[in-house]
Amino acid sequence: MEYIEAAHDEEAECIFCELPNEDRDDKNFILSHERNASALLNAFPYNPGHLMVAPFRHVGDLEELAAEEMTDADALLQRAVRALRTEMQPDGFNVGMNLGRVAGAGVPGHLHWHVVPRWNGDTNFMPVVGATRVLPESLDDTYEKLKPRFDA
Repeated sequence: MEYIEAAHDEEAECIFCELPNEDRDDKNFILSHERNASALLNAFPYNPGHLMVAPFRHVGDLEELAAEEMTDADALLQRAVRALRTEMQPDGFNVGMNLGRVAGAGVPGHLHWHVVPRWNGDTNFMPVVGATRVLPESLDDTYEKLKPRFDA
């Protein structure tokens, strides 16, 4: 709950600004950097392999991104789908972003895309009955699988 509440606090530090600058990619689950963007695992994933791509610049409006920022984000989105498809063999993907708090953006001041691998039958009763998600793999294990795919 601390993370969720902090995400709604406009004074909270921005994870997309802070984590790439910490020089602790493995601890922060950062998979790759381009010149203007980075890819990192979501610390609170919907499914194993759920990752995010964000520009380095703190910007909340899609129209404000420069062409080179879009190009780098697009390159990382392609690498993400390729890495996930190769390593985890999902049946499909959800790829997108939530623009603004009302649309569900947890960090509305910093654009970011979600890449969520999906498998046939990956839904279960736990989120409805138990108000919790069940993930069959730790973030550490997912990072170890995917990181080499981004380095290639």
